[in-house]
Amino acid sequence: MTDQLQRFLFDDFEIRGEIAQAHTTFEECVSNHDYPVEVANTIGELLIATSLLTATLKFKGKIAVQIQGDGPLSMAVINANQNLEVRGTARYQGDTTGLSFAELIGKGNLMITITPDNGERYQGIVALEKDTLAACLEDYFVQSEQLATKISLFADSTSTPVQAAGLLIQTLPAHSESHEEDFAHVCALASTIKAEEIYTLQNDDLLFRLYHQEKVRLFEAQPISFVCGCSKERCLSSLASLDEEEIKDILEEQDSIDMRCEYCATTYSFKEQDLQILLTPANQKH
Repeated sequence: MTDQLQRFLFDDFEIRGEIAQAHTTFEECVSNHDYPVEVANTIGELLIATSLLTATLKFKGKIAVQIQGDGPLSMAVINANQNLEVRGTARYQGDTTGLSFAELIGKGNLMITITPDNGERYQGIVALEKDTLAACLEDYFVQSEQLATKISLFADSTSTPVQAAGLLIQTLPAHSESHEEDFAHVCALASTIKAEEIYTLQNDDLLFRLYHQEKVRLFEAQPISFVCGCSKERCLSSLASLDEEEIKDILEEQDSIDMRCEYCATTYSFKEQDLQILLTPANQKH
């Protein structure tokens, strides 16, 4: 199944939805890292959550969804843009075997940062007080957007290939008196979805299985892809912030300067001849 996000709308209810599958993108996010299962699965869920949230962007820009805590998983983040080009990374320490999401994170926060290409940056923060990432995101929407939201997230880093998918159901801002009952009905059916169904079924088949008695409009799918954006040129630009003597000292000590991208795990190696542009008199700092 192609990695994609697809929106849908209930014709008879003031409710919208989205489905996302990102198996290949998930694989590319974790394949070059030796993440424990619990950490990898959290990245998979975060990847799907970010993809679902990206659909709220009505402009060109970027979104970052980050969790931070005092547990073994101290940080995990997924960055995406309006084209659903995503990348992600995590930092952890200690044994994570068998830990739940709440145990992995400990006491922490969920941060959603939206950065338009034109306009002001916005950041929303909520405490991670629920047992799952999905429930924490639902909490975020209630607190920051006052929109009732149902989110289901699935990720399995132990399967071959790895799998990640999810579903979002959300009330529209204006709704009728019967809306609460309608929303509860739609969410109750969404709760019956099984991981294998959302991993493998085509979206129209999945929605028909869930909502065959309702009128559901499915819109055109948008592809999700892993795009890191790192390059040797960007690393060289970072090294330009170092003093010439500092660069020379490092080269004298270890023959080369190696820089590893924390997102895709690519290592860029610079020897003295690669850094001559930074070691010329014109580039000396005063």
